[in-house]
Amino acid sequence: MNSIHFYKYQGTGNDFVIMDNREGQYNWLTDEQVNELCDRRFGIGADGLMLLNKSEDYDFAMKYYNADGRESSMCGNGGRCLAAFAHKMGVGDGNLYFIAVDGEHAATMDGDSWVNLKMQQVDFVEHGPLYYYLNTGSPHFVKYVEDVQAVDVFNEGRGIRYNDRFAADGTNVNFVQHFENGIFVRTYERGVEDETYSCGTGVTAAALTFAGQEEKEYVVPVQTLGGQLEVRFTKTGERSFDNIWLCGPATLVFEGDINVK
Repeated sequence: MNSIHFYKYQGTGNDFVIMDNREGQYNWLTDEQVNELCDRRFGIGADGLMLLNKSEDYDFAMKYYNADGRESSMCGNGGRCLAAFAHKMGVGDGNLYFIAVDGEHAATMDGDSWVNLKMQQVDFVEHGPLYYYLNTGSPHFVKYVEDVQAVDVFNEGRGIRYNDRFAADGTNVNFVQHFENGIFVRTYERGVEDETYSCGTGVTAAALTFAGQEEKEYVVPVQTLGGQLEVRFTKTGERSFDNIWLCGPATLVFEGDINVK
C-alpha cells in the first residue's frame, strides 16, 4: 500500500488531481492507478491527473494523464491549474516557464487564482462545410450550432469521436454558439469519453475559429458550463494564429492523503 499526498484543483469546472513529483516520489504510478484515482465513485474524482515534475531547463515539467489513465496530449485548463499549483509551491516569481508534451509554455499569475497560459501557435485550420478541425495542443473538431444548450453532447460528440476518420486516435468535439460578444462552448473530451464542464484547448480552438477575416489582435470571451474564460490571440494569416493566451481561474479545491494499492 502506497500513500499519496494530493491536491485537487479546478479551472472552470475542469478538475484535476495533482501531485508534487519533483523528487520523483510518484514515478511508480501505473495507468490503472491513475484511472482509479480519477474515478468519481471509487477514487478522488477528476477529469485528469497531473504530476509537477522537475526540469533542468524550465521552472517545471508537466505530465498529464486523462481520466482513463493514459498519458495524453496538452490540456489547457490543466496547464493553468498546474501553473497555479507550482506558484503555490513557491516555484517561480509569478512568471512561469514550463515544458509539456506539446512543447514550451509560459504562464503568468494575476493574484493566486487567475492564470494566463500561453498556448502553441496554430499554423493550419481545416475548414469543411459544417466544421473546423485544428490542433491547439490537442486535436479539436469544432461545430457551430444554433442552440448549444439543446445539443446531446455525449451522443453527438461520441459519434464524431468514434467515426471512421477519428476512431483510431480520437478527437475532442466542441459545439459552439455565438453568445453575447463571444461564444458558448460545450466539449466532449476523448480520454474522459464524456462531456466536461470546460476544456481549455477546446475553448482555444473554438475562439480561433470565431475570429473574423481581419488580421489583428482578438479578445474572445468564452462561456462554458463551468464558468468564464478569455482567449487572446493575433491572427497572422488566413488560417494561422500566434501569441495565443488562454486566461481564466484556477483554484485549489482541497488536499488530502489517499492509499493506493
